[in-house]
Amino acid sequence: MLKSKDKSMPTATITSKGQTTIPQEIRKLLNLHPGDRLDFIVAEDGRVYVQPTNIKVESLKGMLHQANREPISIEQMDAAILSCVEEML
Repeated sequence: MLKSKDKSMPTATITSKGQTTIPQEIRKLLNLHPGDRLDFIVAEDGRVYVQPTNIKVESLKGMLHQANREPISIEQMDAAILSCVEEML
């Protein structure tokens, strides 16, 4: 978080191509580097949350296949995703 003593919040401008530059202090705060990907989460109140999606491939090992796991429906997946997003907000 930016410290409360900071008088102004970082801002950015959108170019005609829809591009923007993330302010340096935000890049440092989120440990962002060229090529990193970001998730944009839009809350019901219109606020937009940005978070890095830096996932290491090694952390995905075994994620998809587990012999004793019951299959789940698309609706169950959607509910689980919504629950995780709500927890982040």
